[in-house]
Amino acid sequence: MSGVLAGLFDLSGKVALVTGGSRGLGFQIASALGEYGASLALAARKPDELDAAVAALGERGVTAAGFVADLGAPEAAANLTERVMDRFGRIDVLVNNAGAAWGAPAEDYPLHGWAKVMDLNVTGLFLLTQAVARAAFLKQGKGAVVNVASIEGLQGHHPDQLGTIAYNTAKGAVVNMTRALAAEWGPRNIRVNALAPGYFPSKMTAATLGEHGETMLRQTPLGKLGGDTDLMGPALLLASDAGGHITGQILVVDGGMTII
Repeated sequence: MSGVLAGLFDLSGKVALVTGGSRGLGFQIASALGEYGASLALAARKPDELDAAVAALGERGVTAAGFVADLGAPEAAANLTERVMDRFGRIDVLVNNAGAAWGAPAEDYPLHGWAKVMDLNVTGLFLLTQAVARAAFLKQGKGAVVNVASIEGLQGHHPDQLGTIAYNTAKGAVVNMTRALAAEWGPRNIRVNALAPGYFPSKMTAATLGEHGETMLRQTPLGKLGGDTDLMGPALLLASDAGGHITGQILVVDGGMTII
């Protein structure tokens, strides 16, 4: 494929750092960026899952390296950024996908559960974005951030389901952090956008889907959960020059669940 449009999606020569990139939505996004030419730095907590992801991508001809990191720790962001820069020499795209959830009724919500969700989903996300901007984007004069928010950050949680007050609050913070950073960094040629997925089968959603999956399908106009390729196109758009005039936006990928 050739032509202007193909060139806009081309990520050849660029480096994408994807957190939570060893499985699930992060691996799906990483696969899309790698297929279109990006070299990948995958960050996750478990070395064995990282090794498997790097090997799977390598079989497809994608250059990838794994970096063990727990981004819930405050010192992790600067350390990870330094290691990726040492390995690749640049970062062009940051995908903030790593996240955690904790379910409990709001009146009984434990402080340690609240702290775990906030430390990773909000504070860790900001610290890594800040570190990458300092080390790469601002010096290079260009960068793209793709935050993975959630439809849970755009609405309340159904009362029939176990409460996830910290997760909803954290993803709402990611939504407005996306807008605030886009406004502040736009003049410096850094674009910041977010994906807001609906329900995709994953380790995090397994219990909820097991109990409420049929109801969710009835409440979704397209009548299906998110699939193995449904975030690929949206992520590629926001990460590449094809989305060069898009910033501060929240792209909902939920089969229509939030429109009814």
